[in-house]
Amino acid sequence: MKQLLRTTDPTQIIYAKALLSGEDIDCFEMDVHMSILEGGIGILPRRLMVRDDDLSQARRILKDNKFDLEDL
Repeated sequence: MKQLLRTTDPTQIIYAKALLSGEDIDCFEMDVHMSILEGGIGILPRRLMVRDDDLSQARRILKDNKFDLEDL
């Protein structure tokens, strides 16, 4: 699995997961429990992972929807 998105904004994760789901791309959210433990102050980012084979298509979908993707 490859990292597609890393953010402290939970709404971005939800939106990205909905977009990917609509295109039948499976994704997995990591670091959810760590961000909950920090008390919701937004210092620990969550990561959204996708399969290696789906990475380029997933990046294209998020970029088309105005996501600012870091070079990962």
